[in-house]
Amino acid sequence: MPHVTISGSACRRFTGGQTEFEVEATSFRRLILELDRRFPGLGRQVEEGMAIAIDGEIFQDAYAAPLRPGSEIYLIPKIAGG
Repeated sequence: MPHVTISGSACRRFTGGQTEFEVEATSFRRLILELDRRFPGLGRQVEEGMAIAIDGEIFQDAYAAPLRPGSEIYLIPKIAGG
């Protein structure tokens, strides 16, 4: 199963402070759906406010990115720029 690590405080309010967990998903889209099922509101927060790194590669659009058993996924707050 892919391993998810959340950085920053914005998402922790949805998870009750939990920052690491395993998720059964074979694509990033399935991951978002599973996160939202387990932690209502988290999927949207991830889509709108988080950058995603999968196995060390940062994705701007991760929806088509495949996930493998053992994939390491990091959810990092996006940095606003101007």
